[in-house]
Amino acid sequence: MGRVISCMLFWSGIASLMAQTPAPARPVAAPAMQVKADLRQLMRGILFPASNVIFAAQSENPADVPPAKDPSMATNPLASTYGKWEAVENSALALSEVANLLMLPGRKCANGLPVPLKNADWAKLVQGLRDAGTAAYAAAQTKNQDKIVDVADVMTTA
Repeated sequence: MGRVISCMLFWSGIASLMAQTPAPARPVAAPAMQVKADLRQLMRGILFPASNVIFAAQSENPADVPPAKDPSMATNPLASTYGKWEAVENSALALSEVANLLMLPGRKCANGLPVPLKNADWAKLVQGLRDAGTAAYAAAQTKNQDKIVDVADVMTTA
């Protein structure tokens, strides 16, 4: 009889624990990707500014750029709160990441025509941009201005 009571208490305890344990959460579906900007807007909003930071690092060593009087309000990314070499690294990563945005279906050119996603040349161009951003990031991590000069040519080609 003692065994039966012990067994009942054991299973009663398990049932009590199970009642207190919340059920695993169901995965929430990610929202559908939406294209908001046309190609020109991506270029003006991400590609050109990010490239300009890297190109600026060719002639001015980011380590030597003094912070702005109020870095949080700086218009020069190299003098901002996330300035110096970190700005170059972040810009390089932005170039790599924008390649993903360039491959989203539904993106239009400024003239309203669709971006040529199925064109092999387009995929090659986007991969070149991704590779250039990755190379620029690696160069920025070295904090060596000569390496930035070398990678700027790769970016120009991309």
